[in-house]
Amino acid sequence: MPLWSQLLEDLRTRLKAGEFVRDFPSDIELTRHYGVSRQTVREALRRLQQEGVIERGRGRGSFVRERPIEQHLGTLYSLFRSVEEQGFVQESVVRSLAVGRDEEAAAMLDCRPDEPLVHLERLRMADGRPMVLDSSWLPARLASPLLEADFHRTALYRELELRCGLRPDAGWERVLPVLPTPEQRKLLGMGARAPAYGVERLACQGRLPVEWRHSVIRADRFSFVARWEDGRVDAAFEPPSRSEGRPATPPPGGGAPAGRGGSR
Repeated sequence: MPLWSQLLEDLRTRLKAGEFVRDFPSDIELTRHYGVSRQTVREALRRLQQEGVIERGRGRGSFVRERPIEQHLGTLYSLFRSVEEQGFVQESVVRSLAVGRDEEAAAMLDCRPDEPLVHLERLRMADGRPMVLDSSWLPARLASPLLEADFHRTALYRELELRCGLRPDAGWERVLPVLPTPEQRKLLGMGARAPAYGVERLACQGRLPVEWRHSVIRADRFSFVARWEDGRVDAAFEPPSRSEGRPATPPPGGGAPAGRGGSR
């Protein structure tokens, strides 16, 4: 194996072992430690950068990228469970939990335009750092017991099952790139050029619409992963075409339309 490849494998091993959490060695430090040329070090680090493991910048050196939370597509997933299973602590700042009305949400939930809806807006945190801004709408006739829940450290669908006897098991979800509004960026602690996902979800129990959600998710801390086994696709539930021209509703936090929701 060439020297750069040997160095690359050793750095991968050390990274997996949890080294370099606080600081990543400079090129000069690695050159001295391994007794190799500067070019060998740079080639190994270039490969790590291509893999998305480290970031490098002129005048800033190298640093380890924060490990993103992976979410598998094709299932009605729980963001709460995904975050906790990957070793992070999930908490929420509840920005709104009240009964309100929204014509677009009512249409998505097959409700009358003036029908009361439970609105839950949360700023989702992983290890105390903002990750997702969620806005959920549910029919009040089904979900009014949720108004008594404390969503600081619990999942929406867990409370929906315990308090309302509802367990969503079908629906659809759409993921789009979005430009968050200034308010959303401030809430999520994002820079002006940081990327984000907009996720829209309609969750159902059988054919009964239970929740319509739109979310803005930090793309630097969250990734979607799809896997296939036999190539079959279940098209029983599909999102409506965006060409149908539904009216747009401002996403969580207000402002121009930026994206819609999907995580429990």
